[in-house]
Amino acid sequence: MQLPASLIRRSLWAFAFVALILFLTHPALAKETLKGRTDPSYRNLSGTNFTVSVPNVEAGRYLAVLGFVETEFTNAGQRTFDIIYRQQLIATNLDVFAAAGGADKLFFLKVPVQHAADIEGGPLAFKFIGRKGDAILNSLELKSLSGATIFYLKATDMMPGGNDAAAKPPTVPGPVLWKDPTQPADVRVKDLVSRMSLAEKVAQLRNGAPPIWRLGLPGYDYWSECLHGVARAGTATVFPQAIGMAATWDAPLIHQVADTIATEARAKHNQYAQLHDGDSVRYVGLTFWTPNINLVRDPRWGRGQETYGEDPFLTGQLAVAFIRGLQGENLPGSAGAASDQAKAPKYLKAMACAKHFAVYSGPEWGRQGFNAQPPERDLFESYLPQFEAAVREGHVGAIMGAYTALNGEPACSNPFLLTDLLRNQWGFDGHVVSDCGAINNIFALHKIVAMPEEAAVRALKAGCDLCCGTNYDALVDAVQRGLVDEHTIDVSLERVLTARFRLGLFDPPASVPYAQIPITENDSPGHRQLALQTARESIVLLKNNGLLPLQRSKIKRIAVIGANADSVPMLLGDYNGTPSAPVTILDGIRRAVTERTEIAFAPGCPLARKNGAPDPAAASALSNAVEIAKSADVILYVGGLSPELEGEEMPVDYQGFHGGDRTRIELPAPQTELLKALHATGKPVVFINCSGSAVAMPWAVANLPAILQAWYPGEAGGEAVADVLFGDANPAGRLPVTFYASTQDLPAFEDYSMSNRTYRYFNGKPEFAFGHGLSYTRFSYGKPHLSSTKLRAGDTLHLSFVIKNTGSRDGDEVAQVYFRHVDSKVPQPKLSLCGFARVHIAKKQSANVGLEIPVEQFRYWDTQEKRYVVEAGAYELLIGSASDDIRTRLLFNIM
Repeated sequence: MQLPASLIRRSLWAFAFVALILFLTHPALAKETLKGRTDPSYRNLSGTNFTVSVPNVEAGRYLAVLGFVETEFTNAGQRTFDIIYRQQLIATNLDVFAAAGGADKLFFLKVPVQHAADIEGGPLAFKFIGRKGDAILNSLELKSLSGATIFYLKATDMMPGGNDAAAKPPTVPGPVLWKDPTQPADVRVKDLVSRMSLAEKVAQLRNGAPPIWRLGLPGYDYWSECLHGVARAGTATVFPQAIGMAATWDAPLIHQVADTIATEARAKHNQYAQLHDGDSVRYVGLTFWTPNINLVRDPRWGRGQETYGEDPFLTGQLAVAFIRGLQGENLPGSAGAASDQAKAPKYLKAMACAKHFAVYSGPEWGRQGFNAQPPERDLFESYLPQFEAAVREGHVGAIMGAYTALNGEPACSNPFLLTDLLRNQWGFDGHVVSDCGAINNIFALHKIVAMPEEAAVRALKAGCDLCCGTNYDALVDAVQRGLVDEHTIDVSLERVLTARFRLGLFDPPASVPYAQIPITENDSPGHRQLALQTARESIVLLKNNGLLPLQRSKIKRIAVIGANADSVPMLLGDYNGTPSAPVTILDGIRRAVTERTEIAFAPGCPLARKNGAPDPAAASALSNAVEIAKSADVILYVGGLSPELEGEEMPVDYQGFHGGDRTRIELPAPQTELLKALHATGKPVVFINCSGSAVAMPWAVANLPAILQAWYPGEAGGEAVADVLFGDANPAGRLPVTFYASTQDLPAFEDYSMSNRTYRYFNGKPEFAFGHGLSYTRFSYGKPHLSSTKLRAGDTLHLSFVIKNTGSRDGDEVAQVYFRHVDSKVPQPKLSLCGFARVHIAKKQSANVGLEIPVEQFRYWDTQEKRYVVEAGAYELLIGSASDDIRTRLLFNIM
């Protein structure tokens, strides 16, 4: 199967038949009647009425080859059945014994198929209906029209292993409670689990859980994505990539974005489920493997674009806002939220999954077998706090385990992470899902166990409930061999199925308010406007000597140069949806000016050089761009990086890039050379940098008059950039990561110590500091006030201050509050973020800012006592516009 490159990068697809979902009414493996036969190829899938479905096949024409062998009956006419594809009868009264010429002989039925995309017509599926006896199937092969095999699967691949005893459904007396919405959720879940056979239970622990039609249980795939918009499910509103959303420093906005994403998710799911009898395939479910809240400990990491930056507090606050918005819960402090803790709603709008737990931030090229070994304090002070916030404050419904190991134990089989921390200490009550293929990696790459089935048992016992893939199929045999008991499987299955009950998927749609959301709510004008607002808020003005904003009346000709200027893939980042009307930066600039202003465009150079032979066309492309620029009044260079260069475990054959990561953080050489040539024209140059993390650009910082950081800004990115360039929007984005000046400033990429990393521990001078961002107006800070300068453990610090817009434009200011220990007995960060607020202030007006900071926020991890402690003594609050732009300070004491 021609799988999307992003999926291949995600899991390597080490499990060849992960895509197959089996739909059974009465599942059973046919008895092997031939004496001495052990070849599993001669074991059939059988049932009175079942469907074999293969999701995620790309639209197109194929040849399906269905294989059959009669192993039970010895005469013609003893078994006949029908086969249906897309409501068309392709075989009627099929008698395999007669067609093959006897028992134990293979017979193949070849069927040409025309397949539409899954989200339009459902997965590629064949239905088998027994007329006399059960229908059977031995194998399924899908071929391209050229004859190449896309995949081949046997019946034994399609079901968890085991014997007839494992497949035999139990007899459960009493009423069916799981379908009764008036019953408590835990009662309903236990009732449903009690009615499943062991084989059915294990099959439900795949991400692609098959339906159990005899129970009326629809099929469901837990794998959906919505990092910055509903992804991989057709048209959807595409917001700025996650790192860009973090640059807004606007938690209420992130909450609104997530709520909007959930609306579109419900719209898509509702339509699909209504058309497919309640079934749901991959990417149209409501369990979203989002957000990614790993820290950007190093800007070389290609997946930094998916995160909220380098600071655990900022990441935690934005994660909580996103999770609650997605799940339909109130934002802390918002109207309707409980004063102490948000009350869990009866139904979730969608379910979030915080990932990747824990201690994962590259290298991509070795992540699946990598062993991270951070110092103990770094683990508890940098890598874990945002996950704790997601659980305790965000009430996140699911957690995804990482590929990496932590101190020698793979994350997905790590009882310290999945049981001790997550459940026993933090009180997590959702389910844990493995990253795709991670269970197999416990055996194959981490080499912790000797056999794949041991990896499945180890992960399940550690607290990993759901397997992305089919590696948990081995649990049937493991139960029968006494390696794990069925009760352990029941516990995990109850956690997993609870997600579907919390989403209201088994209740009448009329009683679930979100089930009424129509497909017209997807990609609506209001949602597109919100994408534009978010993109505007995400843009960071890094440098400006007065050139910006541009004055339309003084510009007759603009040269737009750069490979990112007219790129839609750049707008979208990774884990993205498909926008209906994306606006590239070139398009946005064209729309922003009148017909009296001429726009000339040239790519100028590639974003990076390929390894190997030089590009013979490079010199002429550069020369052409310079010629265009010479006659312009202003040059807008749109460069940086691209999701085609940096991302998740991807093959990249360019200088400075490896496996999805970067080997150096400097702006690639071809771009610096082009910028120098453009600068030499004597015309003012604005550099619009698009990237998923920090880029070192020392020459540009020293020589260019203005630099914008636009990230991967989503479907409306071009319009947002143009609005900022021409002053229709006043920039107020702030950096959620440190922009270092050189790769030489960074420790070894594989080193997970936080020493000399991020603004909290970096000893050098950054190119642009964490929290940095300029405006077209100016703000002054008044004297701050504390409710008390003497606090005790358990208290909350109440801080207030006034900010005045002293400039001539309305604008937003992002007030940032940091703290530091004055005389700690142990080493501490230079400063740490503990509060922030984005406020809009009209010109010449003032705004009162009030923040509440729990004293617990000033904790550190005591390696002797093995717990967090708040040290008594003197502390300092540092209030300002960036980590290196502190406007005022306050001392206080903790008693």
